[in-house]
Amino acid sequence: MSEPIIIVKDASVRFNLAKQQQNSLSSYLKRLLRHELLFQEFFALKDINLTINAGESWGFVGRNGSGKSTMLKLITGILAPYTGSVEVHGSIAPLLELGAGFDSELTGRENIYMNGLILGMSKKEITEKFDEIVAFAELEEFLDVPIKNYSSGMKARLGFAIATCSTPDILIADEVLSTGDRAFRTKCEQRMQDMLSTGSTTLLYVSHQPNSVRKLCTHAMWLDGGHVKMIGTSEEVCDAYEESTKV
Repeated sequence: MSEPIIIVKDASVRFNLAKQQQNSLSSYLKRLLRHELLFQEFFALKDINLTINAGESWGFVGRNGSGKSTMLKLITGILAPYTGSVEVHGSIAPLLELGAGFDSELTGRENIYMNGLILGMSKKEITEKFDEIVAFAELEEFLDVPIKNYSSGMKARLGFAIATCSTPDILIADEVLSTGDRAFRTKCEQRMQDMLSTGSTTLLYVSHQPNSVRKLCTHAMWLDGGHVKMIGTSEEVCDAYEESTKV
């Protein structure tokens, strides 16, 4: 039996929302120094409990603002829990925003090395995987062009290719299949399925397309207003979520 690789226990994420509109930076600083700023508590996630075993594939569904992306950021460590705890065992390849680690002034070639190093790869590993990355991204003719001249689809292809050129313990993907053409999305789905077939990668996947969750994931969590609405198989959860959107 697989061991737990992610344990989320009674976790909440809280933000402070300013209740007053500040017309200028000086106005904000004056109120800050006088301790006159008023905030309203907002819980993006509330009392979340989830245990994910190694090799499992989990999808997260819910309306905009339900807490799906916040959940992934909590697990990656980008956000710390306000209450509760999060345990993660293993290496993570986060695809929260494809191309987020790129430097727009550098070329595609330079960004492959920089982004790979950010993801924890060695220069030797990047060099060994370089041709594979370029071939998957289909950007051979644009390697020495600055990233700022890439389209959003080109950046997405390169970002996905870099993040998935090795096999991480945990692959975290937030709407990665929403950018690019149909052929690119099919290619990404196939690569993720290949990684899952090895049994050594755990997938956490957010999508607004329930069919995509059904296709890639065996388990799912439905979030609503920061609360867990339902946990179960991807078929059960996606069916229930789709039914609720018809009302």
